[in-house]
Amino acid sequence: MHHPSHHFLRRIALACMLAAGGALPASAVSGPQEPSTVVSDVHVFVVAEDGSLTEDDETILRANTPAGIDEIAQRYVWFDKSVSKVDIVDAYAIDMNGVRHAVMPDQIRDIQEPRSAGAPTFQDAKLRAVIYPGVGTGSSVYLRFHKSQSAPVVAGQFNYFVEPGRRPVQSQNLIFDLPAGKTLYADARGYVARPPVTENGRTRYQFDYSRERFERVESGSVGYAQYGDRLMVSTFPDFAAFAASYREPAADPTADAPAIRDLARSLTVNDTDDRARAKTLYDWVRRNIRYVALFIGQSPAVPHRGADILANRYGDCKDHVALYGAMLAAVGIRSEPALIALGSVYTLPSVPGYGSGAINHVITWLPDLNLYADSTAASVEFGYLPLTDMDRPTLLVDSGTLARTPAVQPLARDARLQVDVASGGTAALSYWVQDAGWSAEMERSNLRAASAQRREMIAADRLRATGLHGSATLATSDVDATGGPFVTTIDGSLDDVVWPTGTTALPALSSLSGGIATQVRNWLSERERAQPYVCVGGDFDEVSQIALPKDVRVIEVPDGADVAGRFFDYRSRYLFDPSTNVIQVTRRLRADFGKQVCSPADFEAALAPLKRIERDTQSQIIVKAAAR
Repeated sequence: MHHPSHHFLRRIALACMLAAGGALPASAVSGPQEPSTVVSDVHVFVVAEDGSLTEDDETILRANTPAGIDEIAQRYVWFDKSVSKVDIVDAYAIDMNGVRHAVMPDQIRDIQEPRSAGAPTFQDAKLRAVIYPGVGTGSSVYLRFHKSQSAPVVAGQFNYFVEPGRRPVQSQNLIFDLPAGKTLYADARGYVARPPVTENGRTRYQFDYSRERFERVESGSVGYAQYGDRLMVSTFPDFAAFAASYREPAADPTADAPAIRDLARSLTVNDTDDRARAKTLYDWVRRNIRYVALFIGQSPAVPHRGADILANRYGDCKDHVALYGAMLAAVGIRSEPALIALGSVYTLPSVPGYGSGAINHVITWLPDLNLYADSTAASVEFGYLPLTDMDRPTLLVDSGTLARTPAVQPLARDARLQVDVASGGTAALSYWVQDAGWSAEMERSNLRAASAQRREMIAADRLRATGLHGSATLATSDVDATGGPFVTTIDGSLDDVVWPTGTTALPALSSLSGGIATQVRNWLSERERAQPYVCVGGDFDEVSQIALPKDVRVIEVPDGADVAGRFFDYRSRYLFDPSTNVIQVTRRLRADFGKQVCSPADFEAALAPLKRIERDTQSQIIVKAAAR
């Protein structure tokens, strides 16, 4: 099982996670020191036959720079108070002069896990905070604690996932002591396994870790656990056994309760087919059941009862799947839970278990409709998934088999821009954008929740992000719709589009921010890549008209461009009508990666065409105001 306990190990359990690690002594590395160092870190887990366990941890961290003080001066231990007990055995700081500063009892306190969001059924999630006195540059902090967990996440089983923080670790030892009859399976990368030792009816497994430096995380790269160091250990022999461990405790005697059945049938009374009924119920759950974002695997992996979830109107991912599944069943639609790794890691370790870079979420699979649904994603339309669920393995709970979420899903964006420049250089702006596909409901949801004042700020931000100055108002199509394309319009005035004297280099815009130019800039946020990265395509169609006053002469208009490549098909045209002094800009881009994770080799293949497209999107129109 996955046991979150310290902030320097990157795990799903901590809401106040601090980055791990630190720096080696200055003599050992070149360049500036890292803020802090993991000097030593020893974890000992003793697992009982029923899966309950104790954990003894002993850690020393050191602050190398002023920035490192914040990283080490407060430590957190996550626990579920209904099944766990934490004792701080010893805690103190030693400053750079060797003076010891003991942690007093009033400097140890329990705080509510922030992600529980005040929900009563999740109030047992706690963080024990240890606040160190006298910490300065060069100080070290010591923490030793004992944690006991009386109820396992999965009865009779144990699994644990860890990946390092992004700073050097001088020495780390992970020790797992299990009954000899429980085999511990491991998928280790960077963590070195010692030969297991069996004596007195128990087997001791140990994994050692150290690393002097970590490479910079490249912009847009996938989660470190996908390509870097990480360790998953588990007593589950295979994924089918893991699926069964979720399926059996999740059986809910209230799943066909009258309250659930009657609500589901009343909501769908006017729907004519299963897809419409599934969409109606999905929309109701995502809008009415507040998501409490506690990841699966932090406490016993059993959803609350459907009747209680419905009455409380909130729940975690397990609860969303349980209630949505019960409502689907009430109208005759089959579904099953699908365990998944949510987030920036698109693979699973070869051994099953819960963890931040392993299984940490559950969504719904509707086999007769051949689609997945994640009702915790309140801003995602039925039939689509959030990007954090896309293109990754799923474990179907009923069948115990591995499947996969779709690699791609449709996205289309059409933009029409009209800029009418007046004599003197100011301009009237009219802008229309239609989003279709997975991004439409996200935009609609964002603006559904926006006040009138917030809409004004969004309009101003979109002007500013495009490099324009002025004022604007924003309007939308129906924000209460639950699907289909979504239209936004921005109307306003712009300052100093053309200077009243001399020559102006006018950006050849075809949209405001968020369009083709923005997409290309994002894809080119790195000019070299050594790490796999997220690549999301789409279809973009943009047309603009820039009308100039008669006292402004057009000197130069860009040439058009045609760029075709493995992933891109791009075309632009620039037409100038001297009789009306109007320039029309047309840009169309189709980006199709066929997946959501691209390799450094993919980036190398895409780089040359992307640079050509980038150059074109940055084209300028040269105009000159007539002498006055």
